[in-house]
This record gives sequence, C-alpha cells and structure tokens, in this order.
Amino acid sequence: QVQLIESGGGLVQAGGSLRLSCTASERFFSPYLMGWFRQAPGKEREFVASIRWSYLNTANYADSVKGRFTISKDNAKKAVYLQIDSLTHEDTAIYYCASVATWRPGKNTNSARAYDDWGQGTQVTVSS
Repeated sequence: QVQLIESGGGLVQAGGSLRLSCTASERFFSPYLMGWFRQAPGKEREFVASIRWSYLNTANYADSVKGRFTISKDNAKKAVYLQIDSLTHEDTAIYYCASVATWRPGKNTNSARAYDDWGQGTQVTVSS
C-alpha cells in the first residue's frame, strides 16, 4: 500500500492562495494517475483535479474549480501539487490526494471509487 502525505493546508483569507503538496513514500512510485479530492463539512467527498503520472498535459478539473485550481507534478520528487488561487469560503474543506495504481476499462477517475490509496488529508479553511 502506498503512503501519501499531504501538506500545505491552513487558514487563509478569502482571495488568497495556497499550494498543497502530496508526496509518496514508496521508493518506486509510478501510478497511472494522481488526483485531488475535497470534503466539506456535511458534504460528500468530491473530485477536484487529476493528472496522469507518465504523460504531459493531462490535467483534468472539476468544472467548479477550473481557472482557479492548477494541478501539477514532479515525478522525480514523487509529488503532486494543487495550487489554489482566489480562495472563497466555499473552498473550505479537507483536501485529499489519492492515486490510481493501474487503469482498468470503465474506471471513472472522477470518482473516489476509482482510487486505490489515499492520504490523510489536509485542512483548508478560508476566512471571509
């Protein structure tokens, strides 16, 4: 099982920015895809963004975050990042990174069910 460790969350004012990081502990880390999800209080976990590990220009975003969120990766550091700009109160949530080990037909990588390993989450709180 892959251990994923998120960092970078915190308390930020509305309009501000944060950069979340997720690092894998596994020595040889080469998933099919990495994703970010978030879960606000009283709500279901929702897809935010994903990126293929071994290809360029494969970022995919939820419609609700397009233009404000940017997912990126550093294969050498075994890390994936989520840059969040123009934060609003609605972005307050626990943010999780997750990995899909291998692709299988029919797997919907916008769904949490597709992911094999998860980090413990990092809290993002936006104050107005």
